[in-house]
Amino acid sequence: MEKRDFEIKQGIKAHFIKTDLFKTNMISCIITVPLTRENVTKNALIVSMLRRGTANFKTQLDLSKELENLYGAAFECGIDKYGDNQILRFYMDSIHDKFALNNEEILKSTMNILLDIVCNPLLENGTFKEEYLKLEKENLAKIIKSKIDDKDLYAYETCISKMYGDTGFGLYKYGYLEDLDNITVANLTEYYNNLIQNSKIDLFISGDFEEENLKNSILNNENIQKLRPRIENYILNNEFTESKDIPENQNEVIEQMDVTQGKLVIGMDVGAKCDKLQFKTLLYNIILGSGANSLLFQNVREKESLAYSIKSVYVKQKGNIFIRAGIEIPNFEKAVELIKAQLEIMKKGEFSDEDFAAAKEYVKSGIVAIETEQDTGIVYYIGQEISKTNTSIEEYLTNIEEITREDIIEIANSVKINTIYFLKN
Repeated sequence: MEKRDFEIKQGIKAHFIKTDLFKTNMISCIITVPLTRENVTKNALIVSMLRRGTANFKTQLDLSKELENLYGAAFECGIDKYGDNQILRFYMDSIHDKFALNNEEILKSTMNILLDIVCNPLLENGTFKEEYLKLEKENLAKIIKSKIDDKDLYAYETCISKMYGDTGFGLYKYGYLEDLDNITVANLTEYYNNLIQNSKIDLFISGDFEEENLKNSILNNENIQKLRPRIENYILNNEFTESKDIPENQNEVIEQMDVTQGKLVIGMDVGAKCDKLQFKTLLYNIILGSGANSLLFQNVREKESLAYSIKSVYVKQKGNIFIRAGIEIPNFEKAVELIKAQLEIMKKGEFSDEDFAAAKEYVKSGIVAIETEQDTGIVYYIGQEISKTNTSIEEYLTNIEEITREDIIEIANSVKINTIYFLKN
């Protein structure tokens, strides 16, 4: 897998990921914007409105027919959160040109359609269609409301919001119900026009293609030509940008709801500032709580039976680790005490050489697999671009191999509990 970048215009880049492992080509258009309370709900609606149709494909049926004519090309879109940023993502997947029966330029055609969806939306009298906005508001409201039905997700998101408040990473990626009534076709269209002309835009193309021809196709695309240069307006999050103001005392939040199983989330800050921080913390997290061989799984769930499920998640963009567990409600204090004991084990370096070696192999096998899955490869390079870390697969593997037990202990002694959140009945 070989990756090369070129700047289409200031603030707009193309990233070519060359590989001959697949029979398909995949294109992703990523719009990255800072997460703000004012615009988070609008961004989620924008994605939904854009998939409704374009000036050239008036309905979803028209778009589906065109994709079917391109040998069943597939389109999908969504919204994600990456550190303090919200990502509007649009994907197109199609067969390689060499499999076309009549020498059609499938990749060029799907790229043109994708850019039409993103940059040339269906408008009525200069604004988004009223009936479509009404329907998408209803759909988004259902998604937002469904968060409370998924108690694991609700507890996790609530813990994050307690740590970060109504700013950046603390915001829910789909937005908020109370915002919907104030969004109209007029102000949403105005917001979209500003978004498309001022936000960071990246095109990721993975597959086997002739690079110079594709570059020319991008530069000559009429939607690309309509876009103006811009300064990349987003928030850079990586191991070097995040400074932790770690509180002296941990915050404990207990919330009551109609639940049969307690949901425990412990949000922790990684306070270390050192070389290769993300690689060291990644390995620390795997030994602590990622997988069936981890300390949390073996000691809290298996040996003491204090959790139905338990794992830890490393959010490298913000330097946080979140421990998430489903427990019997009366076991709250025992579970927290035992989890803290595992943190102390890590600080003392009382994990086995076998666990350390297995964690390295687990990471390396996952990184190697990136090159065998087309969508995973794109996701990896999206993260590299947004964080400006630009670590190749080979460099990643080397960094992991060079981590020592002492490095893990260093991270362990910098980890501090920020917030303990418990959802009970």
